[in-house]
Amino acid sequence: MPKRQITGTVIKIAGEKTATIVVERKVIHPRYHKTVKRFKKYLIHDEKATAKVGDTISAIECRPMSKRKTFRLLEIVKQGEE
Repeated sequence: MPKRQITGTVIKIAGEKTATIVVERKVIHPRYHKTVKRFKKYLIHDEKATAKVGDTISAIECRPMSKRKTFRLLEIVKQGEE
């Protein structure tokens, strides 16, 4: 089974090797037929601690590192503004 890839924005650095990202997707509302945003937060394992708040990163699914951390950093797609 292929591993899932997600792309999101870093909103918090939680610990030495952990970053919190938020993934935003747009869906059509079933009743009102308007586009609405849905958000989900993920914990990402960042071994070298290279991600910073505001960066857009890509992560890939891996074995569970902890209770909520099941993704690891694949690459930094775009640097955030500093």
